[in-house]
Amino acid sequence: MFNCLRVIALLLISVPVNAQSFDDTYRIGAGDKIQVSVYGEPDLSIDELYISNSGNFEYPYLGQLNALNKTPERLKKEIINGLKGDYLISPKVRVSVVGFRSIYVNGEVKKPGGYEYQPGLTVDKAIALAGGFTDRAAREKVFITQSGSDDLKNKVKLSKKVMPGDIIVIEQSFF
Repeated sequence: MFNCLRVIALLLISVPVNAQSFDDTYRIGAGDKIQVSVYGEPDLSIDELYISNSGNFEYPYLGQLNALNKTPERLKKEIINGLKGDYLISPKVRVSVVGFRSIYVNGEVKKPGGYEYQPGLTVDKAIALAGGFTDRAAREKVFITQSGSDDLKNKVKLSKKVMPGDIIVIEQSFF
């Protein structure tokens, strides 16, 4: 049992992620939690904001903003442009994703269900989070439905990267 936990821990920390490139490409979605920090302005900072299905949220002085499908960098620029001039001379803003929407692992794994996404997560690591394959699992029949994709199921390799909201399904072996 201890060795199993150690393997899972090593899997989760083994892939370093370049945070800058992740912030440039990651799109905020419903279920994410973001943090907005404005240097020297605690009234304009938000410690944790849950993004709803609409993606809309109230921001001081700017009113309704929408975060859905925007990168943290794009949302940051929107806030800077809105605050610059009328409210602040040179606002220093940081937008960070502090909690990701879940991924789901279903089918022939020991503990199917939802798990919090972590940057660098791959299909094999997600399966490890779900307790590993059952004895009946067809290890070559692993499918993924990607969040926001029109494709229903795509057969994938275990090294495929997983994104928040993805659904992984491991089918049953016939023998």
